[in-house]
Amino acid sequence: MLALPWINLALLSLGYSLALTYGHLGWLSAISVFLLLVAGAAVRQREIPFVRYLGHGLFIVLALALATHWLPGFYNGRGIAPQRFTDNAVPFSMYLNQDKPLIGFWLLLVCPWIVGRRSLRLSIYATAMALPLSAVLALGGALLLGVISWAPKWPDHAWLWVLNNLLLVTLVEEALFRGYIQGSLSRCFKDLPYGENLALVLASLLFGLAHVGAGWQWVLLASLAGVGYGLAYRFGGLGAAIATHFGLNLLHFGLFTYPMLAG
Repeated sequence: MLALPWINLALLSLGYSLALTYGHLGWLSAISVFLLLVAGAAVRQREIPFVRYLGHGLFIVLALALATHWLPGFYNGRGIAPQRFTDNAVPFSMYLNQDKPLIGFWLLLVCPWIVGRRSLRLSIYATAMALPLSAVLALGGALLLGVISWAPKWPDHAWLWVLNNLLLVTLVEEALFRGYIQGSLSRCFKDLPYGENLALVLASLLFGLAHVGAGWQWVLLASLAGVGYGLAYRFGGLGAAIATHFGLNLLHFGLFTYPMLAG
């Protein structure tokens, strides 16, 4: 089950030990960790396919619960109090989530194939291709729909936002939607005509639906952005998908209304 070098596990253990020490984790969080270990053991065994499928099913349920903060024992501290970055924006607040990153760690440990290893040159080329496309589709679409406007800025909390968005948001979301979902669908559809294209489209639509709470506009825009992220993953691996996703989020944060225009 240990698919990554021991240093990654050591850093993970240290980080969560510190979180427990300083009161950001309760003992009930051990329930989530235990269930993730059970799911991982089921997925990694090769003797009984049915048990492997049950393991994936358990992980999907846990991933949804962790992403929506339903599971007990995680005390996610607020990193940015509610505030408007520009006068015409809706108020924004940010929490430093302890639960959601477990999704990414599980995927990297149990399903190392999600990384989709490519050479550094290919990853850079894929990012250089996908980021402008994603920006045109998503940010251009948002401008046309009137949900954002041009608003260059760099607030006081920007660097905290950068670290949170890269490590606790983008990495986890790309590991799940591109690595796990798109990668799994590509494997399932490998014998179908245009199977990889179908996998990319379905993963992008699911990514869009994950934004349904923000309204139909963001479902559409996230789906369009997901096409760019999916292309980055397909040709450049997980690193390219993360770079593309984070690059788009950074452009949105630094140059346009964030998160969106008020009423």
